[in-house]
Amino acid sequence: MDLEIAFKNIARIVPLTEDEKKIFRSLVEVITVKRKTHLLREGQVCRYEYFILEGCLRSYYIDSNLVEHTTMFAIEGWWTGNLKSFVRNTPSEFNLVAQENSTVLRFTKEKLEELYTKVPKFERYFRVLLQNRLLATQDRISHHLSFTASQRYLQFINKYPQIEQRVPLKHIASYLGITATYLSRLRRARMNTKFLH
Repeated sequence: MDLEIAFKNIARIVPLTEDEKKIFRSLVEVITVKRKTHLLREGQVCRYEYFILEGCLRSYYIDSNLVEHTTMFAIEGWWTGNLKSFVRNTPSEFNLVAQENSTVLRFTKEKLEELYTKVPKFERYFRVLLQNRLLATQDRISHHLSFTASQRYLQFINKYPQIEQRVPLKHIASYLGITATYLSRLRRARMNTKFLH
């Protein structure tokens, strides 16, 4: 599998030599997963950090009332997993499922540590990724607390336009903290407004 999408992503933060790319290739595993396949289930320890080469993954949890809550989507060029479970070696509170047939690369913790040792610039790369992940989480919390449902929806489609077409409405609604019925209303209102202009 061509890892060029991964190398382009990495190059935005750190440049790699051909030798460093070879080391990366030697430590990573590429897998394909069919739609609806779980890469992680609640209660399992997360053994991998994933990078999406092709496809879409979704993270979610189920509350005590058996209601599903989407916490994240990840598409081509994004890293995902359950960082808390991965780092602490503790059971995951979340599930990770393929929304589409997907191709992903994955690192175990041991292989990631080996990568840091052999190519130290990856420590900087993952530090920057972690900072970006934290900032995105802070923005999401802030928006969830201060934005209306309509504002959250508009912000979502402006920030992630490619996701809206690829995942069921109910999962987007769950991510936004609203019902699928209400999201349908918001989408209809938005389309009607577009047609008026």
